Amino acid sequence: MSHKSFDSKQIDSLTQAILASYQDDMGTNFIDVKNLPVRDKILFVLNSLMELLFPGYTGKRPVSSENIRSIVQEILVMVRRELADQIELALRFNCKLKECPACDCRILAGECCEKLLNQIPDIRQMLKEDVQAAFDGDPAAKAPEEIVLSYPHLCAIAIHRVAHELYRMDIPLIPRMMAEYAHSQTGIDIHPGAQVGRRFFIDHGTGVVIGETAVIGNNVKIYQGVTLGAVSFPKDEHGNIIRGKKRHPTLEDDVTVYAEATILGDIVIGKGAVIGGNVWIRESVPPGAVVTIAKPESLYVTRGRRKTAEKNSE
Repeated sequence: MSHKSFDSKQIDSLTQAILASYQDDMGTNFIDVKNLPVRDKILFVLNSLMELLFPGYTGKRPVSSENIRSIVQEILVMVRRELADQIELALRFNCKLKECPACDCRILAGECCEKLLNQIPDIRQMLKEDVQAAFDGDPAAKAPEEIVLSYPHLCAIAIHRVAHELYRMDIPLIPRMMAEYAHSQTGIDIHPGAQVGRRFFIDHGTGVVIGETAVIGNNVKIYQGVTLGAVSFPKDEHGNIIRGKKRHPTLEDDVTVYAEATILGDIVIGKGAVIGGNVWIRESVPPGAVVTIAKPESLYVTRGRRKTAEKNSE
């Protein structure tokens, strides 16, 4: 079977139609734009940071006590250069949006990059505690090394702790790019604005969603499918979404949230509370409370008809 190829007239016509679609664009093309961070370079920097956070685990190079110092210094120099370039691009994009009259984005980018790198020892300490929380909270874990190598939550929270620092510095675009990369790799969606305390553990992880203004205390454990979301979005008198308002839950210290629970709005789940699986919560929960769905009934089928009965009456 032969296929007729485009002739020059068809190509010109189709080209014109595609070019027309680029007009009045809503951000889906970057023609003549030179002030946006590059995704592949952000991921390269992020993976390099993972080498600092978990030396030796990436397998990119052999690490020993003899060469670790030179490796760390090499990564620091590279990340300082590459990340500062990407932050500068993001800042210049922000200046364009806000019609900033004058600023030195390059100097600010360097300062922000150095501030992040200075946070690496503290981020490392928090990740050590996250690993310990997972080991203590999951009897299936045989060793901390297993958690670092295979648990998706650790990848997600490590990237989040980096992205959150950049978010706090008001760096546009890059924190969200990092967060969505973690989401694509792990199935765990943590907005970089979310405040996550120490010793945090997400068991299994798939389908977890944590919104931008969520606040999570220390020693919190959540399971797969949990959503910390917003009920609705406040709007101004013109119907536009008001951004930056607290609209997601706060989980205080020592809270446990079981699988598929949905917690919505600017509410507080009190210290030590336990939220059962599959519940839907839109009101604050007092400290120490246990919230579950009503006791389920058992089901059995006879002669094609479905009947219900309490388990104890069978």
